[in-house]
Amino acid sequence: MPFPDTTIEQWREFPGALSDNDEINFRFGSLVVRSAGKLVLVDTGMHAADGILLEDLRRKGVDRNEIELVVITHIHPDHVGWNLLDGKPTFPKARYLVPRKDWDYWTDPVVMQNAQHVATQVLPLADLNVLDLIEDEYQVTDELTTVPTPGHTPGHISIVVSSAGEQAYILGDVAHHIAQAHYTDWCPIFDSDADLARATRHAVLDKLESEGTLVSAGHFPDPGFGRFVRLAGRRQWQEI
Repeated sequence: MPFPDTTIEQWREFPGALSDNDEINFRFGSLVVRSAGKLVLVDTGMHAADGILLEDLRRKGVDRNEIELVVITHIHPDHVGWNLLDGKPTFPKARYLVPRKDWDYWTDPVVMQNAQHVATQVLPLADLNVLDLIEDEYQVTDELTTVPTPGHTPGHISIVVSSAGEQAYILGDVAHHIAQAHYTDWCPIFDSDADLARATRHAVLDKLESEGTLVSAGHFPDPGFGRFVRLAGRRQWQEI
């Protein structure tokens, strides 16, 4: 169970949350945004051996050769898995934007001993001269701005989308499951700093709920678009 200190009974409050074997159902999603005339891919998903990113892009009419920017919310293996293919950038015309704080953490030799994905899918980006390290608040385009949301990893970022007088929010892994809309204290074992991740999650979800912001959440059920709303005294995920 990736969420310690939770019970099966609590998970059964959420229809579809568990498989027939009482395992938590997760989605591993990436997102493509067209902004300022550019195609921007947020996260590259699971490793090529396990993921279907390129197939999914083709099915949705997205040519990987037209992607100009790849924004990595954090350096976990399910978010950098398609950075490279056969030793070359999977998105050959793209600059890869990686949070500097996450880079500094994950490229530490001690950390890398247990992070093979960094050696295969992250470090080569620098050698290939397609990597840009970005700070906490970075203007990706006139409409896309990164914001620091640490805790899941030290340099985790989310992305604010501002367009036509409205806003949306690309969540990254601030939350992994719709259950955390209500059980916001729940931390998966993947959070590197549980206390900080919990504080970040409360702050972000409170803000998104109060403002009624449209959210894209990569691990929430397909298609992963919705809002955090208050119903019957509980914060809930409302899919759109």
